[in-house]
Amino acid sequence: MTAPIVARQVSKSFYGREEVRALLDVSLEIRAREFVSVLGPSGCGKSTLLRIVAGLIPADRGELRTSGTTGVVFQTHNMLPWLTVTQNMELGAKMRGIAENEIRGRVERLTETLSLRGFGKSYPHQLSGGMRQRAAIGQILALEPAILLMDEPFGALDALTRDRLNVELLRIWQERMQTVLFITHSIAEAVFLSDRVLVMSARPGRILHEVTIDLPRPRSPEAVRTDPRFAAHVAEISQMMGVY
Repeated sequence: MTAPIVARQVSKSFYGREEVRALLDVSLEIRAREFVSVLGPSGCGKSTLLRIVAGLIPADRGELRTSGTTGVVFQTHNMLPWLTVTQNMELGAKMRGIAENEIRGRVERLTETLSLRGFGKSYPHQLSGGMRQRAAIGQILALEPAILLMDEPFGALDALTRDRLNVELLRIWQERMQTVLFITHSIAEAVFLSDRVLVMSARPGRILHEVTIDLPRPRSPEAVRTDPRFAAHVAEISQMMGVY
């Protein structure tokens, strides 16, 4: 089976007053229904890599192949303030011409899955930060993409809300088993969620390490946090990243 995401020797520079080399010869392969996180220092090109995979910007050189529909979740939500939660979640599917009754069914199920029942008629400004981000994830899941690209989706949230949404995301992924490329700064988050973690160098970003997370699935927070392998992986990746 062809892997849904394959990159070979991908490089990218940006040009202004001087050249900024963002990525250098990045190669990766993400298998179907695999959850892969990318870690690295700020400015190392993680988000640039995700945007190239999403087709939002071109690579300067190298090869990038994706197979299947793609949905992107960013750190800040893209909901329109004059639309309700339900209308926002329906919007992308309507623009793709999906049948109205199919859209309603998808959004109703997602409202339940994302713990947003009772808030469908609310507007974005009436929701907490965590609820807005869940609704933003719902916008993308309503499209039922085969590949889910997530660019630090919980980075702007407080630690408690972030932990709760990690649990929600894990539960949703374990139900749907989409292929996920997840960008994060949190080592613990990456270990908790992922099948593999890729560690990037400082700019220009290159993949220096690949760590297979051998925690059993399905995972629960209680089981993972008390498993000595969790702490061992966090320590291993922390050393790779020069945390200590």
